[in-house]
Amino acid sequence: MYDRILLPTDAEKGTELATEHAIALAEHADADLHLLYIVDSDVYSSYTGDEYVHEFEGLEAALEQVGEDALEAAADAAREAGLEPTVAVRHGRPHEEILDYAADEDVDLLVMGSKERSGEYRRLLGSVTDRVARLASRPVTIVKTPVEE
Repeated sequence: MYDRILLPTDAEKGTELATEHAIALAEHADADLHLLYIVDSDVYSSYTGDEYVHEFEGLEAALEQVGEDALEAAADAAREAGLEPTVAVRHGRPHEEILDYAADEDVDLLVMGSKERSGEYRRLLGSVTDRVARLASRPVTIVKTPVEE
């Protein structure tokens, strides 16, 4: 049923459950697992970075490093399960890049984490996961992680 599964990660605490779920699904379905991190262009383009002297010390590079670290941790967990994941970092608006990647790689399923917060919080801010789930033309599994507030 699933040949290619995509797990976008935001490197936030609480994504472990989504990672475990995606790995288990890929194992069960004998599917390729894609791991994706998006360096949010809205974050680094709105920041002047005046205190940085060298371009590699800038916010964009720092965000990319955080993403690469998160992807490596997820890839290590996948390898322990016998999978050889495809790992990618893209730059842009997260929900758009996730949807573009899913289309480019023709993934069959997206597995995304979401923090289980109160309705008021969700109504005010929404999330990348919400946007992807609303706009995706392919199945999206949302794995919720409770958050203590």
